[in-house]
Amino acid sequence: MNELGEIRPSQLIFSFGVGALLDLPNMSVLVMGLDDWDTTYCREILEDRLLAALQRRVGGQLVRLYLPPISSEDVQPNPAAPAVGVPVTPFPRWLRCPVCHTLATVDSGVFQLQQDRYRPDRTRFVHTGCTKIDNPPALTVRFLLACREGHLTDFPWIEYVHAGVAPCKPARLALEEHGVSGDASDIWVRCLECRKSRNMSDAFDPETFGKFPCPGHHPHLRTIDQQQCREEARPILLGASNAWFPLVMSALSIPRTTDKLTRLVEERWADLRDITSLDVTRYAVAPSRMPVFAEFTAEQVWEAIQAKRQLDSQPAGIEAEDLKTPEWEVLSQADPTSQTSDLKLRRVDPPMGFERYFESTVIVERIREVRALMGFTRIESNGDFAEAEMSDERRRTPLSRQSSTWLPASEVRGEGLFIRLKEDVLTAWERKPEVRDMEREFLESHRAWRRMRKIEPDHEGFPGIRFILLHSLAHALMRQIAMDCGYTAASIRERLYCKRPNDVNGPMAGMLLYTAASDSEGTLGGLITLGEPISLGRHLQQALETLRLCASDPLCAEQRPSTDGRGIHAACCHACLFAPETSCERGNRYLDRGILIATFAERGTEFFAL
Repeated sequence: MNELGEIRPSQLIFSFGVGALLDLPNMSVLVMGLDDWDTTYCREILEDRLLAALQRRVGGQLVRLYLPPISSEDVQPNPAAPAVGVPVTPFPRWLRCPVCHTLATVDSGVFQLQQDRYRPDRTRFVHTGCTKIDNPPALTVRFLLACREGHLTDFPWIEYVHAGVAPCKPARLALEEHGVSGDASDIWVRCLECRKSRNMSDAFDPETFGKFPCPGHHPHLRTIDQQQCREEARPILLGASNAWFPLVMSALSIPRTTDKLTRLVEERWADLRDITSLDVTRYAVAPSRMPVFAEFTAEQVWEAIQAKRQLDSQPAGIEAEDLKTPEWEVLSQADPTSQTSDLKLRRVDPPMGFERYFESTVIVERIREVRALMGFTRIESNGDFAEAEMSDERRRTPLSRQSSTWLPASEVRGEGLFIRLKEDVLTAWERKPEVRDMEREFLESHRAWRRMRKIEPDHEGFPGIRFILLHSLAHALMRQIAMDCGYTAASIRERLYCKRPNDVNGPMAGMLLYTAASDSEGTLGGLITLGEPISLGRHLQQALETLRLCASDPLCAEQRPSTDGRGIHAACCHACLFAPETSCERGNRYLDRGILIATFAERGTEFFAL
């Protein structure tokens, strides 16, 4: 195995996970499936609630969550040592020589791998048989085929250039660029045997070339689906943003009980899970080894270990799927006795000047979030329609050939603010005729969106006007506090808690704005200082006043939820409410600044009467 570079563990969950294309300095590679991963250097991550929810989605064979393999930074690089990391393979398999324009596959023998053991970033393919200069570096071609079912394959160069005519055997191809724009219309593929040529712009025009049949290829699994794929394969460019969308499920680390001993056992379960008897318990929890158990006897600890083991052996119930309800209860109560080493809460007064709208603010001084990758999609993201927990199973591309017993995950720590709206004020606002009319418009836009993407039934998954209010307020606050808390906008995330009064475990109307980073940046303290009543009230006032007028007005303010299936939002744009994709739960959809504050559009739907 050859080392090619380094990325962060969190990037293997959100940006370059299994099945994703990674553009390295000198080549493009595809991250392989879990069957090829070596878990020897993987560290297990414990989060029982998340594991139970994942078991209901991917199967009961799932027993562990692993951090991606990481080598020790203290060890000096040893070229003879086995490489530690995530396996990748060159993809696309077609390369071209930038000097003589030769186009061939990686395994054709035309190109050879040239590696530098001490500088992995310099590893590359070279064209040893180039007729113009010696060993020029080969470039990865920029064209691929992908479909909505998650399949990915090389562009059919030989069939394309011959346009339905029997291809030459053997076929020698060249890919030439005439111009500096890099546009497809400037690129020509030629067959050097029969002299046929074709412009690449035809590939993106179905009327000119026709449709590409999908071969059903999963290169990250090294498999081809036995059943013929009914989707059309679409030409995409290398590095396209729609080539890979992760399906991530996350959970906050909260205590499952208020009993101190049980909480301590849960926190240190990684050290206690293999204890088999009372005698081993006496040795393991001795004060010199685990002083946190000093006030408890070995018999009490052993009994707590057995109780947890019995609880974990029970099948996950329906409540295991609902990750947010237990979090809502813990955050709303802010009970000091429920705090752990991963969760520290402090209650303060509501934002000054907004006491009639908000309950007391909860400052989350310490928080831990575990995120697990359970699949991915291509072309269209399931996250566009709903959260990962509610995504369409038919569109989820698996991470392994067989049902895996583990999934890649990451744990991040940070700080945050938990803000709750008053239920009586929110209910009175929801009853306004103007608000109900706007909710109906959003519902029609939601249905048009799903119909355009052939998702049935089209009315399911609509979050309601309550969610749109919370979502819009969360975005407004994230944009405002990012200018004062010291974090970048992409470092602040939202976690929304929304249920109607007639929903199970309802009602809920709150949001958690938090930072979660794998390094110390997530716990600098800049966010929680803004949770004090005076400071938060000032930022709320500034955020709402900023929304009164947008740089894109009047076009932005006059927007209504569209019925053409292209978007599910009203008065919002990049200048006022849109947030980075990693910060938003719903892909910048279900947003409307007109339900927060009165704009010159005068709709009467505003929640805050300032």
